Amino acid sequence: MFSFNRLQNKISIPAKGDALPGRSEALPTASQHFVNGNVLKGPFPDHLEKAYFALGCFWGAERIFWKLDGVYTTAVGYMAGHTPNPNYREVCSGQTGHTEAVLVVYDPKLVSFDSLLKTFWESHDPTQGMRQGNDSGTQYRSGVYTTSPEQLAAAQESRTLYEKALKGAGRSTITSEVMDAPEFFYAEEDHQQYLAKNPTGYCGIGGTGVSCPVPGAVAS
Repeated sequence: MFSFNRLQNKISIPAKGDALPGRSEALPTASQHFVNGNVLKGPFPDHLEKAYFALGCFWGAERIFWKLDGVYTTAVGYMAGHTPNPNYREVCSGQTGHTEAVLVVYDPKLVSFDSLLKTFWESHDPTQGMRQGNDSGTQYRSGVYTTSPEQLAAAQESRTLYEKALKGAGRSTITSEVMDAPEFFYAEEDHQQYLAKNPTGYCGIGGTGVSCPVPGAVAS
């Protein structure tokens, strides 16, 4: 996102003992979604489900998901690292191990998890390891972080299917993480729905042009 990121980024996740210490208190953030007014932290209505996706710079990634019909709310934050309650600068240093992630809270009767997976895979290049386009560093790695056994199984199947499609198109092996969701740390308020507040802001998100054949997904 900023030039200092590219100077300070690391391309390997630090060992837990080498990570920054972080803090015990959560960072202050927004309480409501800037676009639709729904809550960011819940409690959420009981009929909704949630999942987390990392696909590069979370500014552009979040916008992709909040535009989908059936998505109740989105928020950006940090996942799958070692440092508790990290801030943006710490994550960008490469010394926390986190990736930039998007919380997606959705109504499964209006948008299926398979459709969310299709959107995820087709909206970035999941073969780039610790990088996404011109953005390099551990915080730009790709991942799906699930909240139920059914989600995990669907995400694993979709990775297999999409990797086959990518290889058929001459692309490389998928490097995305697929796992049960670790703790999600909400990012600072200015990062929430950033591109709605700053319509001309930076967005490095871009797909491969290869369609993801996920069963049950609505065609894009």
